[in-house]
Amino acid sequence: MSYVRELIPPRAPPALAVKSLAPARIAGIGVLLLWAALAISLVFMVINGWDQDKFQRYGPRYLHGLWTTISLVGLAVILGAILSAPVAYARMARNRVLNGIAYAYVYVFRSTPLLAQLFLIYYGLGSFRPELEAVGLWWFFREAWYCGLFSLTLNTAAYQAEILRGAIESVPRGQHEGAAALGLSKRIAFRKVVLPQALIVALRPYGNEIVLMIKGSAVVAIVTVYDLMGETRYAFSRTFDYQTYLWAAIFYLAIVEALRHLWAFIEARLTRHLKR
Repeated sequence: MSYVRELIPPRAPPALAVKSLAPARIAGIGVLLLWAALAISLVFMVINGWDQDKFQRYGPRYLHGLWTTISLVGLAVILGAILSAPVAYARMARNRVLNGIAYAYVYVFRSTPLLAQLFLIYYGLGSFRPELEAVGLWWFFREAWYCGLFSLTLNTAAYQAEILRGAIESVPRGQHEGAAALGLSKRIAFRKVVLPQALIVALRPYGNEIVLMIKGSAVVAIVTVYDLMGETRYAFSRTFDYQTYLWAAIFYLAIVEALRHLWAFIEARLTRHLKR
Protein backbone atom coordinates (compact mmCIF):
# COMPACT_ATOMS: atom_id res chain seq x y z
CA MET A 1 0.00 0.00 0.00
CA SER A 2 2.85 2.36 0.83
CA TYR A 3 4.54 1.45 -2.45
CA VAL A 4 1.39 2.48 -4.40
CA ARG A 5 1.25 5.76 -2.54
CA GLU A 6 4.84 6.51 -3.49
CA LEU A 7 4.05 6.05 -7.22
CA ILE A 8 1.13 8.50 -7.16
CA PRO A 9 2.42 12.09 -7.44
CA PRO A 10 1.12 14.43 -4.77
CA ARG A 11 -1.66 16.81 -5.78
CA ALA A 12 -1.05 20.52 -5.95
CA PRO A 13 -2.29 22.38 -2.90
CA PRO A 14 -5.64 24.13 -3.35
CA ALA A 15 -4.00 27.44 -2.55
CA LEU A 16 -1.93 27.27 -5.74
CA ALA A 17 -5.05 26.82 -7.92
CA VAL A 18 -6.76 29.76 -6.29
CA LYS A 19 -3.63 31.85 -6.67
CA SER A 20 -3.34 31.02 -10.39
CA LEU A 21 -6.93 32.13 -11.01
CA ALA A 22 -6.60 35.32 -8.98
CA PRO A 23 -5.30 37.59 -11.80
CA ALA A 24 -8.05 36.50 -14.20
CA ARG A 25 -10.68 36.96 -11.51
CA ILE A 26 -9.35 40.40 -10.65
CA ALA A 27 -9.37 41.40 -14.32
CA GLY A 28 -12.96 40.16 -14.70
CA ILE A 29 -14.10 42.09 -11.63
CA GLY A 30 -12.34 45.18 -12.95
CA VAL A 31 -14.13 44.93 -16.31
CA LEU A 32 -17.49 44.46 -14.58
CA LEU A 33 -16.87 47.48 -12.37
CA LEU A 34 -15.92 49.53 -15.43
CA TRP A 35 -19.14 48.56 -17.22
CA ALA A 36 -21.15 49.29 -14.08
CA ALA A 37 -19.57 52.73 -13.78
CA LEU A 38 -20.30 53.41 -17.45
CA ALA A 39 -23.93 52.35 -17.06
CA ILE A 40 -24.39 54.51 -13.95
CA SER A 41 -22.84 57.51 -15.73
CA LEU A 42 -25.17 57.03 -18.73
CA VAL A 43 -28.22 56.85 -16.46
CA PHE A 44 -27.06 59.99 -14.65
CA MET A 45 -26.57 61.81 -17.96
CA VAL A 46 -30.07 60.84 -19.12
CA ILE A 47 -31.67 62.00 -15.87
CA ASN A 48 -29.60 65.18 -15.67
CA GLY A 49 -30.22 66.15 -19.32
CA TRP A 50 -33.88 65.14 -19.47
CA ASP A 51 -35.92 67.47 -21.65
CA GLN A 52 -39.67 67.04 -21.32
CA ASP A 53 -40.42 69.07 -24.45
CA LYS A 54 -38.20 66.84 -26.63
CA PHE A 55 -39.77 63.74 -25.16
CA GLN A 56 -43.29 64.94 -25.90
CA ARG A 57 -42.30 66.04 -29.41
CA TYR A 58 -40.31 63.00 -30.53
CA GLY A 59 -41.60 60.27 -28.21
CA PRO A 60 -44.50 59.30 -30.53
CA ARG A 61 -42.09 59.18 -33.46
CA TYR A 62 -39.86 56.79 -31.54
CA LEU A 63 -42.83 54.53 -30.83
CA HIS A 64 -43.78 54.61 -34.51
CA GLY A 65 -40.21 53.74 -35.46
CA LEU A 66 -40.17 50.95 -32.90
CA TRP A 67 -43.29 49.42 -34.44
CA THR A 68 -41.77 49.74 -37.91
CA THR A 69 -38.63 47.92 -36.76
CA ILE A 70 -40.57 45.12 -35.07
CA SER A 71 -42.93 44.61 -38.01
CA LEU A 72 -40.09 44.74 -40.56
CA VAL A 73 -37.92 42.24 -38.70
CA GLY A 74 -40.88 40.00 -37.84
CA LEU A 75 -42.00 39.71 -41.45
CA ALA A 76 -38.43 39.23 -42.67
CA VAL A 77 -37.80 36.41 -40.19
CA ILE A 78 -41.06 34.64 -41.08
CA LEU A 79 -40.55 34.96 -44.82
CA GLY A 80 -36.90 34.00 -44.43
CA ALA A 81 -37.90 30.86 -42.52
CA ILE A 82 -40.25 29.88 -45.34
CA LEU A 83 -37.56 30.48 -47.96
CA SER A 84 -34.85 28.75 -45.92
CA ALA A 85 -36.62 25.37 -45.95
CA PRO A 86 -36.22 24.65 -49.69
CA VAL A 87 -32.73 26.19 -49.66
CA ALA A 88 -31.66 23.89 -46.82
CA TYR A 89 -33.18 20.92 -48.67
CA ALA A 90 -31.27 21.92 -51.82
CA ARG A 91 -28.04 22.18 -49.79
CA MET A 92 -28.51 18.57 -48.68
CA ALA A 93 -29.56 17.30 -52.11
CA ARG A 94 -27.34 14.91 -54.06
CA ASN A 95 -28.06 16.78 -57.27
CA ARG A 96 -24.92 18.81 -57.93
CA VAL A 97 -26.70 21.54 -59.89
CA LEU A 98 -29.33 22.09 -57.20
CA ASN A 99 -26.73 21.90 -54.46
CA GLY A 100 -24.45 24.32 -56.29
CA ILE A 101 -27.18 26.92 -56.79
CA ALA A 102 -28.17 26.75 -53.12
CA TYR A 103 -24.52 26.91 -52.03
CA ALA A 104 -23.90 29.97 -54.22
CA TYR A 105 -26.94 31.75 -52.78
CA VAL A 106 -25.94 31.03 -49.18
CA TYR A 107 -22.30 31.90 -49.83
CA VAL A 108 -23.05 35.26 -51.46
CA PHE A 109 -25.54 36.50 -48.87
CA ARG A 110 -23.46 35.33 -45.92
CA SER A 111 -20.21 36.73 -47.29
CA THR A 112 -21.34 40.24 -48.26
CA PRO A 113 -22.47 43.08 -45.96
CA LEU A 114 -26.18 43.59 -45.47
CA LEU A 115 -25.72 47.26 -46.35
CA ALA A 116 -24.25 46.37 -49.75
CA GLN A 117 -27.14 43.99 -50.41
CA LEU A 118 -29.65 46.71 -49.51
CA PHE A 119 -27.96 49.23 -51.82
CA LEU A 120 -27.85 46.73 -54.70
CA ILE A 121 -31.58 46.06 -54.33
CA TYR A 122 -32.73 49.63 -53.71
CA TYR A 123 -30.40 51.57 -56.00
CA GLY A 124 -29.27 48.80 -58.35
CA LEU A 125 -32.69 47.44 -59.28
CA GLY A 126 -34.03 50.99 -59.37
CA SER A 127 -31.93 51.59 -62.48
CA PHE A 128 -34.00 48.95 -64.27
CA ARG A 129 -37.26 50.84 -63.93
CA PRO A 130 -38.51 50.26 -67.52
CA GLU A 131 -37.93 46.52 -67.26
CA LEU A 132 -39.60 46.34 -63.84
CA GLU A 133 -42.56 48.36 -65.08
CA ALA A 134 -42.89 45.99 -68.02
CA VAL A 135 -43.24 42.98 -65.71
CA GLY A 136 -45.37 44.86 -63.17
CA LEU A 137 -42.88 44.87 -60.30
CA TRP A 138 -41.97 48.55 -60.13
CA TRP A 139 -44.64 49.20 -57.47
CA PHE A 140 -42.63 46.91 -55.17
CA PHE A 141 -39.07 48.09 -55.82
CA ARG A 142 -39.88 51.80 -55.83
CA GLU A 143 -40.79 51.67 -52.13
CA ALA A 144 -37.89 51.74 -49.69
CA TRP A 145 -39.81 49.71 -47.10
CA TYR A 146 -40.39 46.85 -49.52
CA CYS A 147 -36.75 46.91 -50.63
CA GLY A 148 -35.65 46.79 -46.99
CA LEU A 149 -37.97 43.86 -46.33
CA PHE A 150 -36.73 42.06 -49.44
CA SER A 151 -33.05 42.49 -48.55
CA LEU A 152 -33.56 41.45 -44.93
CA THR A 153 -35.54 38.39 -46.04
CA LEU A 154 -32.89 37.22 -48.50
CA ASN A 155 -30.14 37.78 -45.94
CA THR A 156 -31.78 35.95 -43.04
CA ALA A 157 -32.96 33.12 -45.30
CA ALA A 158 -29.34 32.31 -46.13
CA TYR A 159 -28.39 32.13 -42.45
CA GLN A 160 -31.52 30.23 -41.45
CA ALA A 161 -30.93 27.71 -44.23
CA GLU A 162 -27.51 26.88 -42.81
CA ILE A 163 -28.91 26.72 -39.27
CA LEU A 164 -31.63 24.33 -40.40
CA ARG A 165 -29.28 22.21 -42.49
CA GLY A 166 -26.80 21.84 -39.64
CA ALA A 167 -29.56 20.97 -37.19
CA ILE A 168 -31.03 18.30 -39.47
CA GLU A 169 -27.65 16.74 -40.14
CA SER A 170 -26.91 16.69 -36.39
CA VAL A 171 -29.73 14.20 -35.78
CA PRO A 172 -28.11 10.77 -35.33
CA ARG A 173 -28.42 8.32 -38.19
CA GLY A 174 -29.95 5.82 -35.82
CA GLN A 175 -33.10 7.92 -35.61
CA HIS A 176 -33.62 7.52 -39.36
CA GLU A 177 -32.95 3.80 -39.15
CA GLY A 178 -35.29 3.39 -36.18
CA ALA A 179 -38.11 5.17 -38.02
CA ALA A 180 -37.54 2.97 -41.08
CA ALA A 181 -37.59 -0.13 -38.87
CA LEU A 182 -41.02 0.93 -37.59
CA GLY A 183 -42.30 1.11 -41.15
CA LEU A 184 -42.56 4.91 -41.32
CA SER A 185 -42.19 6.56 -44.69
CA LYS A 186 -39.35 9.02 -45.18
CA ARG A 187 -41.74 11.98 -45.23
CA ILE A 188 -43.49 11.01 -41.99
CA ALA A 189 -40.19 10.08 -40.34
CA PHE A 190 -38.76 13.47 -41.25
CA ARG A 191 -41.82 15.36 -39.98
CA LYS A 192 -42.44 13.32 -36.83
CA VAL A 193 -38.97 12.15 -35.81
CA VAL A 194 -36.14 14.13 -37.39
CA LEU A 195 -37.55 17.64 -37.63
CA PRO A 196 -38.65 17.99 -33.95
CA GLN A 197 -35.18 16.98 -32.77
CA ALA A 198 -33.52 19.29 -35.31
CA LEU A 199 -35.61 22.29 -34.27
CA ILE A 200 -34.55 21.84 -30.64
CA VAL A 201 -30.92 21.95 -31.75
CA ALA A 202 -31.60 25.00 -33.96
CA LEU A 203 -33.52 26.90 -31.28
CA ARG A 204 -30.62 28.90 -29.88
CA PRO A 205 -29.07 29.73 -33.28
CA TYR A 206 -32.48 30.95 -34.42
CA GLY A 207 -32.66 33.24 -31.40
CA ASN A 208 -29.20 34.63 -32.16
CA GLU A 209 -30.20 35.22 -35.77
CA ILE A 210 -33.30 37.18 -34.75
CA VAL A 211 -31.22 39.34 -32.39
CA LEU A 212 -28.73 40.03 -35.18
CA MET A 213 -31.59 40.91 -37.53
CA ILE A 214 -33.02 43.40 -35.02
CA LYS A 215 -29.69 45.17 -34.74
CA GLY A 216 -28.90 44.85 -38.44
CA SER A 217 -32.26 46.28 -39.49
CA ALA A 218 -30.97 49.74 -38.57
CA VAL A 219 -29.34 49.94 -42.02
CA VAL A 220 -32.73 50.49 -43.66
CA ALA A 221 -32.71 54.01 -42.21
CA ILE A 222 -30.11 54.91 -44.85
CA VAL A 223 -32.68 54.36 -47.63
CA THR A 224 -35.26 56.65 -45.94
CA VAL A 225 -37.19 53.98 -44.01
CA TYR A 226 -38.33 55.58 -40.77
CA ASP A 227 -37.70 52.69 -38.45
CA LEU A 228 -36.34 53.22 -34.94
CA MET A 229 -32.96 54.35 -36.24
CA GLY A 230 -34.58 56.43 -38.97
CA GLU A 231 -36.66 58.34 -36.40
CA THR A 232 -33.53 58.72 -34.29
CA ARG A 233 -31.69 60.31 -37.18
CA TYR A 234 -34.64 62.62 -37.76
CA ALA A 235 -34.71 63.68 -34.10
CA PHE A 236 -30.96 64.29 -34.07
CA SER A 237 -31.11 66.38 -37.25
CA ARG A 238 -33.64 68.68 -35.49
CA THR A 239 -32.07 68.86 -32.03
CA PHE A 240 -28.36 67.94 -32.47
CA ASP A 241 -28.66 66.26 -29.10
CA TYR A 242 -26.57 63.11 -28.75
CA GLN A 243 -29.10 61.71 -26.27
CA THR A 244 -31.43 60.92 -29.14
CA TYR A 245 -29.09 58.06 -30.04
CA LEU A 246 -28.92 57.05 -26.40
CA TRP A 247 -32.71 56.70 -26.36
CA ALA A 248 -32.49 54.49 -29.45
CA ALA A 249 -29.85 52.33 -27.76
CA ILE A 250 -32.16 51.88 -24.77
CA PHE A 251 -35.01 50.83 -27.06
CA TYR A 252 -32.80 48.29 -28.87
CA LEU A 253 -31.52 46.98 -25.55
CA ALA A 254 -35.09 46.54 -24.29
CA ILE A 255 -36.11 44.64 -27.43
CA VAL A 256 -33.12 42.30 -27.28
CA GLU A 257 -33.53 41.68 -23.55
CA ALA A 258 -37.24 40.91 -23.91
CA LEU A 259 -36.47 38.55 -26.80
CA ARG A 260 -33.74 36.86 -24.78
CA HIS A 261 -36.10 36.13 -21.88
CA LEU A 262 -38.83 34.97 -24.28
CA TRP A 263 -36.44 32.62 -26.06
CA ALA A 264 -35.16 31.25 -22.74
CA PHE A 265 -38.75 30.51 -21.72
CA ILE A 266 -39.50 28.77 -25.03
CA GLU A 267 -36.31 26.72 -24.82
CA ALA A 268 -37.03 25.68 -21.22
CA ARG A 269 -40.58 24.75 -22.21
CA LEU A 270 -39.60 22.67 -25.23
CA THR A 271 -36.65 20.92 -23.58
CA ARG A 272 -38.22 20.22 -20.18
CA HIS A 273 -38.39 16.49 -20.99
CA LEU A 274 -34.62 16.38 -21.45
CA LYS A 275 -33.97 17.56 -17.87
CA ARG A 276 -35.78 14.69 -16.19
